[in-house]
Order: sequence, then C-alpha cells, then structure tokens
Amino acid sequence: MTRGTTITGSRILITGAGSGIGRLMALDAAARGAAEVIIWDLSDERGDAVRAEVEAAGTRVRSFTLNVGDADQVAAMAEQTGQIDILVNCAGIVSGKKLLDMEELAVRRLYDVNTFALYWTTQAFLPGMIERDRGSVVTIASAAGLTGVARQTDYSASKWAAVGFTESLRGELRADGSRVNTLAVCPFYINTGMFKGVQTKFPRLLPILEENEVATRVLDSVESGREQLVMPSLVRLVPGARLLPTRAFDKVMDFLGVNQTMDHFTGRTGPDQKHRSPEGDVPVSVARH
Repeated sequence: MTRGTTITGSRILITGAGSGIGRLMALDAAARGAAEVIIWDLSDERGDAVRAEVEAAGTRVRSFTLNVGDADQVAAMAEQTGQIDILVNCAGIVSGKKLLDMEELAVRRLYDVNTFALYWTTQAFLPGMIERDRGSVVTIASAAGLTGVARQTDYSASKWAAVGFTESLRGELRADGSRVNTLAVCPFYINTGMFKGVQTKFPRLLPILEENEVATRVLDSVESGREQLVMPSLVRLVPGARLLPTRAFDKVMDFLGVNQTMDHFTGRTGPDQKHRSPEGDVPVSVARH
C-alpha cells in the first residue's frame, strides 16, 4: 500500500512560497485539487501575490507573513493555521562566501532558516499527522547535502543536516509504525535566481535544473510516497563514490567541476538581500529554492 499523500482534498503548507519553486508548488497543488493552500513567507507582498494567483485558480488559500527561523513565530502562526496534511519546508538561504569571509550573524541566520526551521515547523504540525496516521513532511534539501562544495561551508553543512534530519525522522516514524511519510529532495542548482551566476562544467550530466520540472517532480513524489528525490540522476552516484579513498573522491568531484560551480556566484541582489534579525540587518541571499 502506498505511503503517499494525495494532494486532492488535502491541506498543504509551503514555507518560502512567495517565489521560486515554492510559488510553483502552490499553484500546482491548487491545480491538483488541494482543499487549501497555505503560504508562509517572509515577505507579505510576495505572499499576497501568490495568494491572489491561487485564489484565481479557485482554490481556498491563506497567506501568513513570518520568519520560519523564529520558533515563537512558527508556534503562533501554526496555531492560526490549524492542522495540515502536507508540510513542505522550502524556505532557504545561501551566502556563497568562503569560510573566512563569513560573519557570525549571517551564519546563524542561515542555520535558523535552513536547519532549525525544520524542527519548529515539523514539531508544530507532525502531531496532527501522527494522530490521523496520514500526511507528508517534505524537506527541500540539496545535492550539496550529499557532498561538500567550496564556498558553501554554511549552506552545504546546513543541507547535510536537513538530509540527516529527514532520514532520522523517517526512522522514528517507521519504528513507531506510523504511516506518515517523509521526503528529502536533493536537487542540483535550480534556475530560480537563488544561485544566480553558478556554472556547471558538464551541462548535459549536471544541468542547471528548471524550476517547473523540480516543482512538478516534488509533488509527484509526495503523491507516490517516494522518500528521496535526487536530481539529476548523476548525483545519485555520490554515495557510491564515497567508497573510494578520500583523495580519489575529491579528484572525481574536482573533475566534475563541483568545487568551481560557485566561482561566479552573485545570488539575488536588491532588497531581498537583507532581513531583520534581533541583532540588526544580516546580509544574505534569500531564496525560495
């Protein structure tokens, strides 16, 4: 019996749904007959814009403005949101800096959004799923969560944590006999603007992914009960390549150009680069993957 969650008739919450694949998944979920789409985004303007798009499709939708890295805000908004069937943790941040160029507050902010938010959102909504013995928790991680990448000591490490979080949660649910499903999504770079400027040495083997394809495949995987989605196929070989001696593994990654992909990274520019934290403005490149 499939462990997937049918989107038709379900209530789906997507963090970082104001743009990128988060926005596309919200629109696709509406097209698939979701009972309600809930948008969580840091920007009320972007969230409201996507809410209007989903409403135009004839689907019930609500939009909430919050920082998912803030546990108190998540708890308060979860109370207003109510129970959901599908949680998609999509909000993310990247800096693209070398380790010695990173500022403490920016690193903490990145972990708040990319890693700690997974705990706050899942703790808020998982109990209801367990009680009903159905639902899906989706984590948009990254191929960088399977192999380290130069100029990503913060981002890559946070995504390794996201992969480990999802795998461990899957183990807990399985041990408890729960039918709630988890899905870890590990894509190569996606053409959303988050990683503007990145380049790939072998575009046929490691293409920059199109956001529509990724969004569609994520929701397809939710419905089929898939537990891991890795894109493109070549990235699936990374765990096997780790059987090689470390130096040989590093040579393979260097041959594929993995550690040069960020050489021309610029990321998003403009107002989105700064968001308020309790300590002040923290410059980052903000993404909705």
